[in-house]
Amino acid sequence: MTRMTGAQALIKSLEMEQVDTVFGLPGGAILPAYDPLIESSMRHILVRHEQGAGHMAEGYAHVTGRAGVAVVTSGPAATNMVTPLMDAYMDSIPTVTITGQVASSGIGLDAFQECDTVGITRSCTKHNELVLDADDIPMVVRQAFHIATTGRPGPTLVDVPKDILQNEMSWYWPSDDEVSASLPGYRPTTKGHPRMIKEAARLIMQAERPVLYVGGGMLKARAAEVLRELVDLTGIHVVTTLMARGVFPDSHPLNLGMPGMHGTATATTAMQKSDLLINLGARFDDRITGKVDSFAPEAKIIHVDIDPAEQGKVRRPDVPIVGDCRLVTEEIVRAIRDLKEGGAEQPDTSAWKSRISGWQEQFPLTYERSEPGAALKPQHCLEELRDAAPEGTILCSGVGQHQMWSSLHWNFDEPYTWVNSGGLGTMGFSVPAAIGAKVGRPDHTVWAVDGDGCFQMTAQELVTATVERIPIKVALLNNSYLGMVRQWQEMFYDERYSEVYLSTDVPDFVKWAESMGCVGIRVESPEEVAPAIEKANAINDRSVVVEFRTDSDEKVFPMVPAGASNDELIVHPTQQTIRDRLA
Repeated sequence: MTRMTGAQALIKSLEMEQVDTVFGLPGGAILPAYDPLIESSMRHILVRHEQGAGHMAEGYAHVTGRAGVAVVTSGPAATNMVTPLMDAYMDSIPTVTITGQVASSGIGLDAFQECDTVGITRSCTKHNELVLDADDIPMVVRQAFHIATTGRPGPTLVDVPKDILQNEMSWYWPSDDEVSASLPGYRPTTKGHPRMIKEAARLIMQAERPVLYVGGGMLKARAAEVLRELVDLTGIHVVTTLMARGVFPDSHPLNLGMPGMHGTATATTAMQKSDLLINLGARFDDRITGKVDSFAPEAKIIHVDIDPAEQGKVRRPDVPIVGDCRLVTEEIVRAIRDLKEGGAEQPDTSAWKSRISGWQEQFPLTYERSEPGAALKPQHCLEELRDAAPEGTILCSGVGQHQMWSSLHWNFDEPYTWVNSGGLGTMGFSVPAAIGAKVGRPDHTVWAVDGDGCFQMTAQELVTATVERIPIKVALLNNSYLGMVRQWQEMFYDERYSEVYLSTDVPDFVKWAESMGCVGIRVESPEEVAPAIEKANAINDRSVVVEFRTDSDEKVFPMVPAGASNDELIVHPTQQTIRDRLA
């Protein structure tokens, strides 16, 4: 047997897992692992803050489907990872984090840069483990990758004390069977129950007002193709949640867009008025349901999810199916075909489709257009970005108004081209996630859409992008405010603006971008938008930051107020008279 240190075993284990890139920042406790990294085939990307490493790993995982890997040291480095770990946990993103730990003899003695990393991250990881024997490293790493990427994906963490990295071990690589045997309680259900699948097919064939409610689980399951097959077979309209954008083409006439708090009026209303919701890989998030007691009151529920804990957590399903979304949807398609071949027919849904068409005509997405000399509208900037984007462009967003505008005004026709923080809503996500996405898909153009509030949280990672030669493009929608908070204060707090104004003059974003090695461009009027975007798209040897000075009064519509029923949807003021008449 080959003898090596725990540190060498750790690096070799990552290589055996086919890891090509790690995002990290060295420090005392993890330092032994950074020595064999010099000879490794893996690329290490040196971040400027550990949170950036976590979000880069997420961005990488979003677009590749493979586990993103972050390596950081102990103490504050580990606590800086809590936000990206929780973000990945909420959005089911597979990541593996390696944290250094103080020497095992010092654990519990308040040693320098010690913290209880396993305890702190227990509630924001799918699995975590403290390694206390160098011989255990290969198995623990294999378990971490297996758990992160199977079942419902999520983040895992391996905490390794410094002395364990320095100790010697005998190298081995566990087989798949050994890994499976070492996790006797971990057996994700992938195949749906045959009786439930048949019942789902029966309900689908009987529904007069059905809606396919598609969540991020369909992307995780690589189920875009079979979803298209199901839609073609049944002719049922589709809504795609914030985490599912791109799984079904926006250009398809049956795609109603994103539903929920800031979803399209048609998507939200169609769900509300449906008689059958076919939930594929979504979790009845509060941003979708609004007030749960009044959500889709006449709808029966089919709920397909690989996580049994999601069944009945928010809404009790009539047909619960635990299993992999792709495999279950394939079986549902077969069951529907069998029913059709047996002579079963779907009811006439023309009246339902006519109602949906009417909503689309009456409540399209709208805003007051940018006119020459007038304030610059953020929606206009996004539409210009969308129309000029090269094929296959990946769009990453931060959190707030710009996130909602991005989801609403971009056309997502390909899966894995939308990267955002959904469940946790992490400001500062966009720039590092875009860097990770660019590493994962270097042949794609990557645009990060950010607000001035978000940008100021993690912009330093553009230094990483410059030094590591990872050119991304940033569309900075600068309205000088924490825009979404300002919108709520205007609408629900009698315009009492408390601590939401940032600054009109500080920082100078163009100079800041230039100081980080990027090209900086400022846009202040509508006629400057298209030329600036054309210039940005033509620059591919470094990152570009385009600062759009946008209208601070602009709000996101439609909107369902927090805690309200989806029936209380607020549309754009120009449409409200029509809505009141229909109510």
